[in-house]
Amino acid sequence: MELLENLLWLCKIPSPPGEERSLADALDQRLAALPLASPLRRYGNSLVAPLTRGSGGPKILLVGQLDVANAGQRREARTENNRVLGAGAAEKSGLCLMLDLAERRPQVHADITLVFHARGECGFNASELGVVLEKDAELRGADFALVLKPTDNKLQLGSGGSTYATLAFTGRTAHSGLPGAGVNAIHKFARVLSRLAAFEPVPDVVDGLTWYETMSATSAHGGRPGSVVPDHLEVNVHHTYGPSTDAHTSQDRLIALVDRVGAVRFEELSDPAPPNRSHALIAALEQSGVQGVEARQTWTEVARFTALQIPAANFGPGAERTMHARDEATELSELGRAQTILDRWFANMT
Repeated sequence: MELLENLLWLCKIPSPPGEERSLADALDQRLAALPLASPLRRYGNSLVAPLTRGSGGPKILLVGQLDVANAGQRREARTENNRVLGAGAAEKSGLCLMLDLAERRPQVHADITLVFHARGECGFNASELGVVLEKDAELRGADFALVLKPTDNKLQLGSGGSTYATLAFTGRTAHSGLPGAGVNAIHKFARVLSRLAAFEPVPDVVDGLTWYETMSATSAHGGRPGSVVPDHLEVNVHHTYGPSTDAHTSQDRLIALVDRVGAVRFEELSDPAPPNRSHALIAALEQSGVQGVEARQTWTEVARFTALQIPAANFGPGAERTMHARDEATELSELGRAQTILDRWFANMT
């Protein structure tokens, strides 16, 4: 089964964030040997492969990231019980479909370009896709982008918004055994922590799809073991939200959360994207055998394309809940199903 062979091949080339060169080189060599519509273009460790031209159909981008988040020591990718398991088994299933399309060359009525980009796990500002879109003018003229993320073959529309912020709390050092001698920065955060712990997900319904607003503390740094009252604490908080909220509103809500007890430093702001459920290409994909339609809760590059006025959606055969886990997974049956869904989608384009 060529799909299985390709996925195992992709997974055997390690590509943690920022270290995608080996995989980019291997794909560069493999794609350069194929009859592409025009020469392969490379930007850093990202590749643009123009697959078909002159079809008279829509200009479609298939987009996949090369890097895989490192979630600790994981075994090499392997097959068990009709599944591919291991590092990259879910995240690289989309790359597998792109490579399959390039080598199999089914009949399509569309101008297809494959975009393999680096640093997808490094956040909005550091993702190399931003550089690729800035430098490659042809991509910005696309009619649609399909971001191949693990979705269990569901069509996931839109993109949740995301704000990463650092909350800083200051105090005054003193001996911890002398009441009132110092100001404890960690205790100041306790007032904010109680609000975070009590925060319940808030639904946001758009086009019949539901997103949830969440706030979570993800790390804390400050103080040291011993008898010293800590004078500084920094806490990282991740705020996620649906299309009805924007990055400015997210900032306001985090500032209100701290309520002058501490200071807020915004690290990264990523606006959400609407679902565009009525778009003709999204409707056609919905009718091509996908396993359901739902909101994309987490931020994806769909939002980057939406900001460029390029409609986009998320789709892929990988098991979504295994992303960033010690053993990512893709069912072999879902890999084959995704291939069929894409072939049907392309065949029905006009």
